[in-house]
Amino acid sequence: MINLDLWIVNVALPAMGSGFGASLSDLSWVLNAYAITLAALLVVAGRIGDRIGQRPVFLAGVVLFTLASLACAVAPSLGVLVVARVLQAVGAAAQLPTSLALLMAAVPAERRTGATRGWAAVGGLAAASGPVFGGLLVEVNWRWVFVVNLPIGVLTLIAGLATLPRPAAREQGRLPDAMGAVLITAAVAALSGALVEAPDWGWLSARTLGLAALAVVAGVWFWLRSARHESPVVELHLLRLPRFGAAGLGTITFNVAFAIMLLSYVLWCQDVWHWSALRTGLALVPGPALVPIVTVLTARVVRRVGHAPLVTVGGVLYAAGMLWRVWQVSPTPDYLSDMLPALILGGIGVGLAMGTLVAAGVQALPGHRAATGSALVNSARQISASIGVALLVTIVGSRIDAGSITEFRWAWTLAAALSIGTALVGLRLRERSR
Repeated sequence: MINLDLWIVNVALPAMGSGFGASLSDLSWVLNAYAITLAALLVVAGRIGDRIGQRPVFLAGVVLFTLASLACAVAPSLGVLVVARVLQAVGAAAQLPTSLALLMAAVPAERRTGATRGWAAVGGLAAASGPVFGGLLVEVNWRWVFVVNLPIGVLTLIAGLATLPRPAAREQGRLPDAMGAVLITAAVAALSGALVEAPDWGWLSARTLGLAALAVVAGVWFWLRSARHESPVVELHLLRLPRFGAAGLGTITFNVAFAIMLLSYVLWCQDVWHWSALRTGLALVPGPALVPIVTVLTARVVRRVGHAPLVTVGGVLYAAGMLWRVWQVSPTPDYLSDMLPALILGGIGVGLAMGTLVAAGVQALPGHRAATGSALVNSARQISASIGVALLVTIVGSRIDAGSITEFRWAWTLAAALSIGTALVGLRLRERSR
């Protein structure tokens, strides 16, 4: 449900802009308010799940996400929609770490890599159907991209109540640091705001510099507080674990690149090639459709060779896809020679690297830290997504047309460079696994 929501909301974003008469910089908060809130609360939800049990936290998240989706569907203004997206993110934060922890508790240690990559493949399957599904819904009305979550949420709740075990809580003590969650939210929101608004405000304007200063102060305060707090949002000692730290770094670079790709392809198809939301969705299918296929086909490979080669090859292939678009892109629609090869390379790259990075991070931790560890990795993914969206908006600006080709090339070049960074992290994983 959460992965499906990611794709259909991106496809629907231009239609939301038309409906509300909003600029791209304003619309970016439909994505970033969700991503930033989710990033801030994933660790908190994971720690609460460790304390009171994964089942009740997961089910509460399903209920909240479903109700917030209804609020999104009936939002009368962009501001209300953004607030509802924040509530959606709270529900999603309760589901993501606890769902993986419930899975980890149900399988033996030797099968956890396959189980984790299978968990990622399910998300990939939702992503594969998301572009077309989103395009179909937008053809009716963009509000239906949120209505669709209602029956899925109800069915998930019924199934969860009937089948999920009731494990005993394993931890006692203080709840995670609420002030820390506020600080990391403020830091990422201020950074995203500065990047998104700077082209209009001016890079040296008082407002831009003020947001940048707020991001630095909140970020430093968060780090210092986490180092001293008894129950921090981020347990800094986990970041000192070599394989976990490397997996986290790779997750950040790869997901910034992924966020740039996803939104830029939607904007290019609809605002430059003037394709409908449905045609855009159909055009995007090959990339996400390959992700679960590659993930499943390489399950045995990762058991034999480890995480490092898959991350390295995945990063290189993804970068190749981005560079293909840099070289081949044209304002005249030419899907077969322009976008399709890039989608195929990118889809294979995501299938190799993304789920493998999650598995590498989670496996580097003790089993009783699975929820907290997966929450940290997924927090990194969401922070990266918000930064990726902000960087794209900064590079391409609010007005997009056939004359924007140079700006898009710069965005895809940046995504390629970040993907090469992910490949280098893969080499570090190999060194540390010896």
